[in-house]
Order: sequence, then C-alpha cells, then structure tokens
Amino acid sequence: MDERKKQLARIRQMERRYRAVTAAMKRLNAALDKWEAVQDDIAALSEYYSSQEWRKDFEDDEAGLLPEDLKRGVLSEDGLWNLLDSCKELRIE
Repeated sequence: MDERKKQLARIRQMERRYRAVTAAMKRLNAALDKWEAVQDDIAALSEYYSSQEWRKDFEDDEAGLLPEDLKRGVLSEDGLWNLLDSCKELRIE
C-alpha cells in the first residue's frame, strides 16, 4: 500500500504541474497575440523616433511650446529608446 500512496502522490504532483504549464501556455499565447497586434505600432514609433518630426516635437516640448496637459511620454528620449530597445530584445528572445 505504501507504493500506491507514492504513486498517487506522484500523479497528483504531476497533475499540478500539468495544470500550471497549461495555464502558463494559455497566458503566453494570449500575450503573443497581443504582441503581434502591436507590431505596426512598434514600427511606427521607431520610424517617428528616428525622424525630424520627433526632433522638432522634442525641441518644441523642451522650449515649452506645447500645452502643459499634453501627454508626452513619447517625447521622453530615454523612455522611447528604452521601449524600442526592449521590443528589439524581446523579438530576439
């Protein structure tokens, strides 16, 4: 009977692992779907960041010419560069 208890414990443990991996795979697949959906956005941000338009927008922001209530995360030089670099690294992974 001791062997039967070990067997059942093993099966239960493997079942927990199976369920954990199954759930993780579902979350990963959903995340990959979202990742694929933003590829055009990433390309557009990259193009914008390397453009003269971004440079003008950045300089105008630095000069205080843009409205104070304007969201401007995209004008954060380090923030946008870091985001694009992270996207590149994730693509490699």
